[in-house]
Amino acid sequence: MTRIALYQANTGVDPHKNARDIEQAVAMAAAEGAAMLFTPEMSGMLDGNRDRAAANIRREEDDVTLAAARAAAARHGIWVHLGSLALDRGDGRWANRAFVIDGEGEVRGRYDKMHLFDVDLPTGESWRESAVYAGGDGPVIVRGTPAGDLGLTICYDLRFPALFAALAEAGADAIAIPAAFTVPTGKAHWHVMQRARAIEAGLFVVSAAQDGRHEDGRETFGHSLVIDPWGEVLLDMGEGKGLGFAEIDLGRIREVRGRVPALDHRRKIGPVSD
Repeated sequence: MTRIALYQANTGVDPHKNARDIEQAVAMAAAEGAAMLFTPEMSGMLDGNRDRAAANIRREEDDVTLAAARAAAARHGIWVHLGSLALDRGDGRWANRAFVIDGEGEVRGRYDKMHLFDVDLPTGESWRESAVYAGGDGPVIVRGTPAGDLGLTICYDLRFPALFAALAEAGADAIAIPAAFTVPTGKAHWHVMQRARAIEAGLFVVSAAQDGRHEDGRETFGHSLVIDPWGEVLLDMGEGKGLGFAEIDLGRIREVRGRVPALDHRRKIGPVSD
């Protein structure tokens, strides 16, 4: 059994304050015996005002939250999945990038969000990630984390099951889905899609989420989750900022896949006949 921690955040517009919150979460998770901490999408800054946000966007090597997370991981000897940061790619576009950091503070993997959230909601909310962000090129697995071989996704990726199938077929034991889900879509789809992805892929899903009303005025859904390969919810943090903990047993993957060996039965789908 491996003890993991999830940080449910209410990230604001000041990267320095958010970095201090991450440092505190790392220390608390380690003190409670967690081998790995998972944080949400946009852990370094959540700011819908792009002009204001642009003043705080940095290259990876200069980002204060990444530096703080690496230092805290090394100080406390705990792995950290930094759900994502908004970073300057150096080509006029931003990246929504996740990091896996080991217990010595070294970056063991990176993933840029592949699917960008461009949508107009019935509430009047409108989001256009593609206006400033560039999508990632492909799936990523980080081998040998305390949560097993960890597949990386971010938020809107949840709606694209082919990505999860590819990660499962490449040997992932768990898939991280850090998120800043809107409240309307969260209420309608968050739990059912999380459970579906875990069941379809036959692995653990670990989803640290943003929650509550943020400084920039948006409201996020919360309900950070850990789900096992059978679709059972091991942790649902509901509402409110804080840490949650779950115990995961990677042997459960073999047990579930032995009962329903869907991955072994998957066939390549050809053109559709009409």
